[in-house]
Amino acid sequence: MIQGHQPVIGIIGGSGVYDLEGLTDKEWRRVDTPWGPPSDDLLFARLDGAPVVFLPRHGRGHPHSPTTINYRANIDALKRSGVTEIISLSAVGSLREDLPPGRFVLVDQYIDRTFAREKSFFGEGCVAHVSVAHPTCGRLGGHLLQAAQAAGVDMVEGGTYLAMEGPQFSTLAESRLYRGWGCDVIGMTNMPEAKLAREAELCYASIAMVTDFDCWHPDHDHVTVEQVVKVLFANADRARSLVRAAVPLLQGRDGLCAKGCHTALDHALITAPEKRDPALVARLDAVAGRVLAR
Repeated sequence: MIQGHQPVIGIIGGSGVYDLEGLTDKEWRRVDTPWGPPSDDLLFARLDGAPVVFLPRHGRGHPHSPTTINYRANIDALKRSGVTEIISLSAVGSLREDLPPGRFVLVDQYIDRTFAREKSFFGEGCVAHVSVAHPTCGRLGGHLLQAAQAAGVDMVEGGTYLAMEGPQFSTLAESRLYRGWGCDVIGMTNMPEAKLAREAELCYASIAMVTDFDCWHPDHDHVTVEQVVKVLFANADRARSLVRAAVPLLQGRDGLCAKGCHTALDHALITAPEKRDPALVARLDAVAGRVLAR
């Protein structure tokens, strides 16, 4: 499905990112999935002739909390819409003094502390195990670094994202613990998003946009809502510039991702064909149809 086809870039993030100059052929479409409705309709458009698909992670107007986001439906809807690579944009808190508000981090590792979310497309009746040792796509990330440099965006290469359940923020003891674990940023939305993207054989890269320091920082209690909102708007401006610079770079892929993202399920299915649940297999048509049809 992917080899020989023009890459289609999916972008998951806040609504401000979709106000890109130069977007043409814009159309919001409802995409139904067997996992329920995604967070919102998807915005199909073109940027300098390249196809892009935007998905508001929390929905327009932010009706969904990090826990209630239907992550499986979101990833399925993007795959079903022809997306081949995903750029994830999300606001985070910083766990390091040298990652101040306004800094971008190209995440390459996660510690998943979420506990109230569906984390896999697979399960009883069709078991699969994919590797997430390297949960983001290094090829895609490399292009995003080039785009950041071209757009003048200050982005750090590599970082560990602590994914917490929320919606409450960390206690001081938790914040200190996560710093001791070597985590760099903390957020609520990249898990299980990244794991599901891997199961769906999509390239995935995450740009974490620092809005403030987590509560470990001595100045945390002095940060005002107005200050955070100001950083959020500035981050959205930089994110738009980065995406605009990235999309042309991502059109050069020829064939499958050399990092193996597009073939992640080749050796992942464990359940014998005669033991697979037909109902679950039917739900997996977009996500795993490539390997289930063998």
